Amino acid sequence: MRTVSDRTRVTEGMQPRARAALLLPALLLPLLLTLTACGGASRANGSGSGGARGGTDGKGSVTLDVGDQKGGSEALLRAAGELKDLPYRIQWSTFTSGPPLLEAVNAGAVDVGGVGNTPPVFAAAANSKFKVIAATHGSSAGEAVLVKKDSPLTRPAQLKGKSIAVAQGSSAHYQLVASLKKAGLTPQDVTLNHLQPADALAAFSRGRVDAWAVWDPYTSQALDRADARILTTGEGVVNGLSFQVAAPAALDDPQKSAALKDYVERLRRAQDWVHRHPDAWAETWAAETGLPRDVALAAVERTRGTAVTVALDRPAVASEQQIADTFAALRLIPGRVDFSSFVDTRFNGSLPPSSTAPRTYGPDSTSGAHSSRGAHSSRGSHSSHSSHSTPGAHSSHSSHSSQGKAG
Repeated sequence: MRTVSDRTRVTEGMQPRARAALLLPALLLPLLLTLTACGGASRANGSGSGGARGGTDGKGSVTLDVGDQKGGSEALLRAAGELKDLPYRIQWSTFTSGPPLLEAVNAGAVDVGGVGNTPPVFAAAANSKFKVIAATHGSSAGEAVLVKKDSPLTRPAQLKGKSIAVAQGSSAHYQLVASLKKAGLTPQDVTLNHLQPADALAAFSRGRVDAWAVWDPYTSQALDRADARILTTGEGVVNGLSFQVAAPAALDDPQKSAALKDYVERLRRAQDWVHRHPDAWAETWAAETGLPRDVALAAVERTRGTAVTVALDRPAVASEQQIADTFAALRLIPGRVDFSSFVDTRFNGSLPPSSTAPRTYGPDSTSGAHSSRGAHSSRGSHSSHSSHSTPGAHSSHSSHSSQGKAG
């Protein structure tokens, strides 16, 4: 078995680029172990449908079991001061990604949790017991197809005949399929290597694939440390939505339903806080995830700080239906899914439409992003007018110079 010192000796005498390609996956491994994927990753603890049990917040006779991901809702709410004076208790559990969290919701082990735009489609295809109860719309600039800086590829149409790493069933998978379609290509025109981020990074760094479809913060990390550049992003081709999903039993319980309403409202206020305080959130997120602070800030400005809470309206459901139909056509799910039957709109209230453009930052920020950081506070803080697009792509007209989220 080769040790770290063995690896160091092997790299001696190698050209600098070859040495970097060999060592880079090891250098980024802590990030890949602590961060979570938009879909398809394995459980952290390997247990049935449970996540790693965490602490509790609040007081009262009602307890919400909340499923979370590393550096997710708990960190967000705590940083924004939204866990103070909770009139109910929150029991936190941490999951590696959306799919196992949804399994826990289906099993009744979790009342509510946050996921990206693709895991609910696969859960719906499995006829899982869950309801989508809240949504945010953010920039899709972090959903990217990456190539090496010295790659001859300059536009998606040139991917024909090339090999691409992507996590199957993830939000990046749908973004890739949609980007290929926009370029007049199909998945059959390329060679897909279904790899989770750690393996995809290794393949990309060593030149074993021509491109890598991935999401933020991996996009920011690769741009900063893996000699990567963006070939295309999800802007205009994916919906930019993320969701809170809840167990039907929790929604049917009047006390828990009231707690859920309060919980999603706290998340909305916390997301407003993130947009106003990108530096503070980047510090917290870096500490939670092990990301370098500059990489965390780039991801916040490109994606995580751009999200706005929106209504679960017909265009939102239609855009998810389009994802489901696409994966059904590719035979990645067993058949057609009626996504609307997995949506509960009781908490929509007066929220803006799902086509509301993501927030933006000013050109003087780290990633081309944050002169407006102190100027906005809530639904009225969107930096651009609502933009309407096709159901499969809630496109925004915001511009980002580097990168984005997950999911």
